[in-house]
Amino acid sequence: MPELPEVEFARSVIERAALDREIADVDDTDAYVCRPHRAGDIRAALVGRTLTAAHRRGKSMWCDTSGGGAVLGIHLGMSGKIVVAAKDGDEIDGGDYWEGRRVPGDYRWARFTVTFTDGGRLMLVDPRRLGRVRLDPPVEKLGPDAKGITAAAFAHAVTGGTAPVKGRLMDQHLIAGIGNLLADEILWQARIHPARPGDEITGPEVDRLLKSTRKSVRAALKDGGVHTLDIIGHRRADGRCPRDGAPMVRGTVAGRTTWWCSTEQTRSAPVV
Repeated sequence: MPELPEVEFARSVIERAALDREIADVDDTDAYVCRPHRAGDIRAALVGRTLTAAHRRGKSMWCDTSGGGAVLGIHLGMSGKIVVAAKDGDEIDGGDYWEGRRVPGDYRWARFTVTFTDGGRLMLVDPRRLGRVRLDPPVEKLGPDAKGITAAAFAHAVTGGTAPVKGRLMDQHLIAGIGNLLADEILWQARIHPARPGDEITGPEVDRLLKSTRKSVRAALKDGGVHTLDIIGHRRADGRCPRDGAPMVRGTVAGRTTWWCSTEQTRSAPVV
């Protein structure tokens, strides 16, 4: 699913290709994607305005609109992507995240569309229909962004309580932007078992986790997404740890399918 790096790519598409273009029409008729708004509510708020800036925190995006208008919030869900198409059909997008690979010009799964006066369009293309578009999204409820979180805020987020550390990493109210794959990579890099309770995480382990988070986010942004990270291709039944060759283990942690190294990531005493 799209995580922080993929959402940043989508945000950059909006910034590069959709700002300062007057909006002529909006298709907001998908009542599920545009909940809780009624059909026409988002259209009424946007027509005649322009998108003036594109922002991101964690896995959420939002766009300011001209004249002090409503904020347009966009969440990609599990399989969504942003596509900006010109009138002649040329398009740019934020990448493909689902099986089948959409080809340019295929807008069957466009769940929300902004049409500009020049004939171009901005679309949320989402085969699984799990994305979300809403006005004035409550972004203030999100935790600090994983890309720039401070050491103090990170320590507060991952320690304390009996919840597994993987669950704390993925709690968007504590740290915004870390999903299932990124969490597995961070924990593998730090050599920490994903089910370790937060109140067992030591100071040195917090430091390793923060270093791993920063390194993993930078690498994914540089190389094209979380699928390019070191451990992701080894999350399979015959997978082996690329660091020591030990078998990878699969389990459910914090309600999510999780993979870890059978020898380096244990529930016992912290690795020195």
